[in-house]
Amino acid sequence: MDDQTVDLLRGHEGEAAQAYFGTFDHLIQVPDAELRFHGRNRRPPTDPVNALLSLVYTLLTHDCRSALETTGLDPSVGFLHRDRPGRPSLALDMAEEFRAFLADRLVLSLINRRQITAKGFLIMDSGAVVLKEDTRKIVLTAYQERKREELLQPFLGEKVAIGLLPFIQAQLLARHLRRDLDAYPPFLWK
Repeated sequence: MDDQTVDLLRGHEGEAAQAYFGTFDHLIQVPDAELRFHGRNRRPPTDPVNALLSLVYTLLTHDCRSALETTGLDPSVGFLHRDRPGRPSLALDMAEEFRAFLADRLVLSLINRRQITAKGFLIMDSGAVVLKEDTRKIVLTAYQERKREELLQPFLGEKVAIGLLPFIQAQLLARHLRRDLDAYPPFLWK
C-alpha cells in the first residue's frame, strides 16, 4: 500500500470513528448527567466515560501487544497506525478488531448495570478524570471475567475463550505474513 492509500484509509477510519462515537451516548441508559458521553477525549480523559474507555483500551492494547510478541511479530510496526518510537502500532491496529465487541460493550454494561456510578471517579485540578481504586478494581475484575467467556471463533469454527482471541488473531496474521494463508481473516463478531 502506498502512503496515499493509507492516508485515505485513515481518513475513512476517522470519519467512521466520529460517526460511531457520535451515537455512543444513545447506548448509555442511565439518566445520570455525569455519565453522559459528549465525544471521545483522552490524554487525559475529562469525563468518566472516557476515563473508562481509556483504561479498557489500554488493557486491550496490552493483551494484543502480548499476543503479537508471543507470536514473534513486532508490535511496534503497524499497518494503519503510524509508527512512532515507543508506540505499539500493530497492537493498536489489532485492538481495533476488538474495541466495540470487548471494550466498548464492557464499559456500557458496567454503566448501564450501575456497577459503576459517577461517585467512582475523581476530578483532578488539571481537569483530568481518574478512576477511584474501587472503581478500577470493578473494571479489572469485569474485564478478566469477560475474557473467560467463550464464543465461536468464526474462522476456526471452534469455541474459544474471548481472552484467547488476540492470540488467535496474532497467529493468523503471522501465518498470512508468512504466506501460509492467502488473506488475513479478521475477527468479525456477529
